[in-house]
Amino acid sequence: MSELDTLPRMDRRVALQWMLGAAAAIATRDGRLLAADDTTAPITAKGYGLDPSMVKVYNPGDVWPLTFTQVQRRTTRALCDIIVPSDDISPSGSAVGVPDFIDEWISAPYPEQAKDRPLLLDGLRWIEEEAQRRHQTAFADLSTAQQTVICETFADPAKAKSIDAKAAAFFKRLRDLAFGAWCTTPEGMKAVGYVGNVPTATFAGPPHEALKHVGLA
Repeated sequence: MSELDTLPRMDRRVALQWMLGAAAAIATRDGRLLAADDTTAPITAKGYGLDPSMVKVYNPGDVWPLTFTQVQRRTTRALCDIIVPSDDISPSGSAVGVPDFIDEWISAPYPEQAKDRPLLLDGLRWIEEEAQRRHQTAFADLSTAQQTVICETFADPAKAKSIDAKAAAFFKRLRDLAFGAWCTTPEGMKAVGYVGNVPTATFAGPPHEALKHVGLA
């Protein structure tokens, strides 16, 4: 059993809920894997339809095939943990299944996801090539400091060199998806202080600070 076989995986029902929530708010040392990625291949699956069942448990591959190879998954896990690292308040992005969400997202047969698919897959390939160029090893095997340096190369599109413009667009989209997905998990919502629809016996109205901010106090 490999390391990846022991990692937590979400079921399809949870992944669908993540996709709806987030929409509202590759290779490494094996060159054959690089050659196998086809970011332009059309997705022919039909998806969940207009009225998906939110109580049925879908296993990976039941509705549409997933995309990530094992090396792409490792790269995405490492990137998610750079974007949302663990701390004393909440777990990291990979610990709550964010890479599963991203795999579901780029595999979905819908226009918005189809637009992101080549950007993210090409970006993962670029990350691996950059890790090989700088350190002759896979991105996931680098130290956190080494990974961070590579990400900082294009983390700010306004500062990224023109040669890294596409990589900057990749990282921005990945960051938006990863953080958006993390914020829809129970752990993420708790960390940012989101309470949601919780019944209360009384309602005191908006706080004075909020009323003052909008000029009503």
